[in-house]
Amino acid sequence: MALFKKRTVGKPGEWFYCLEHGTVEEGPDCPGKDRMGPYASRKEAEHAMQTAQERNLEWENDPKWHDGAGRGGDGDT
Repeated sequence: MALFKKRTVGKPGEWFYCLEHGTVEEGPDCPGKDRMGPYASRKEAEHAMQTAQERNLEWENDPKWHDGAGRGGDGDT
């Protein structure tokens, strides 16, 4: 039996989205590897997956990232 149980602590009012359970939680109940956040509101946490998808699309279409250099594209390497 462990003498000290490692507990994840958070501040009141911080919201997280649990990837494992697909739920929103106030304060981090699940391990950090299974959650996204913190978010300022429950509503923001509820839309965590949509926000991540939108940010991924922005990144994938960012011309600074996909400039062709070093990727066998038409950039100078």
